Amino acid sequence: MIDNKINILFLSWRDIKCPKSGGAEVFTHEMLKRVDFNKYNITHFSPMFEGAKEKEVIDNIQYIRRGNILSVLREARKYYKDNKEKIHFVVDQCNTHKFFTPLWVEKKKRIFFIHQLTREIWYANTKFPISTIGYLSETPTLRLYRNDYTITVSNSTKNDLLDIGFNKDKVHIFPEGIDFKPWEEDKLVKNKGDIFGYIGRFVNYKGIDAAVKAYVSLKKSKPNIKLWIIGKKKEKYIKEVLLPILQENNISYGSREENKDITFFGFVSDSEKLVLMSKMKALLFPSIREGFGLTVIEAGAVGTPTIVYNSKGLVDAVDNGKAGYLCENNTPENLCLLMKRVMENNNEYNMMAKNAYDFSLRFNWDSTSKYFDSFINYIKGEK
Repeated sequence: MIDNKINILFLSWRDIKCPKSGGAEVFTHEMLKRVDFNKYNITHFSPMFEGAKEKEVIDNIQYIRRGNILSVLREARKYYKDNKEKIHFVVDQCNTHKFFTPLWVEKKKRIFFIHQLTREIWYANTKFPISTIGYLSETPTLRLYRNDYTITVSNSTKNDLLDIGFNKDKVHIFPEGIDFKPWEEDKLVKNKGDIFGYIGRFVNYKGIDAAVKAYVSLKKSKPNIKLWIIGKKKEKYIKEVLLPILQENNISYGSREENKDITFFGFVSDSEKLVLMSKMKALLFPSIREGFGLTVIEAGAVGTPTIVYNSKGLVDAVDNGKAGYLCENNTPENLCLLMKRVMENNNEYNMMAKNAYDFSLRFNWDSTSKYFDSFINYIKGEK
């Protein structure tokens, strides 16, 4: 580490190259790669994964990987102990798991970073007794950090933290960003087909099954509609959760080469994802909880509004229903009603698509990085 810079250690359970990385890891990397490296020295510490290098520099960020999901706690603590005199701040990034830095890092150096609370996701994604243990332990472990400076990404999460005792003056919201410029308005697809879409991971709490059920219901009155599902396929989820719904309702499905009711695209490049999103009438995002919902902003930036569940994080991503469709009740039936409205109320749809596009203009990673710099300057002055 270089002594004449502000040395910051980020602790996380995943990094940008981890096969299980998601929006939180993208946020961290995109924010940090834009900082002034004449001022900052950034080290990111996380567990090893198959095929990973123990050390590498990516976009001027030093990535260090040691241990596994359990032993990384010990390894991180050892690394900090060996370098503590040079480290100015330690950022404990909570992505369900935590590093418990209040137990071993001085208060003046601690920063907590959390995108979302897990809450009901424990019951959606894990089985008893892990689900109950995770749910009951979340609040008391989070309270360890209640007096630390805290970074989050939405009012939804900030309010959750305040509800369990965090200091409102120490919780700072950083804006999300997108890594492309919103398309020029004259390049947006004007005459979209009757296509709805889902983009994301194949996990229970994201609600792909709700999207499929809503699609099945709407297809009874709108037989020509299509559903595109984009994201790395999880065959077990498809077989156990989705196929029974499709087979019971005689819904055809297949790959992009086939003209089926539902198309599973699998993983696609970022550029292709934007093209596919731009052709959708609306994106469906029936998740029970998110940190924010960056895909909603990406869709808006290519002219496509999103129908979301009335869930923490997603409420913020559609600007409380002004820049996207917000379900009154988090059910496939309510999702279906809004899909029908999208197809039948052109004036409202055009207004919502315009609002989603205009809202997307507020989000870019350069702004996020500037927030980070201002935040560090502020708390450095406070020390």
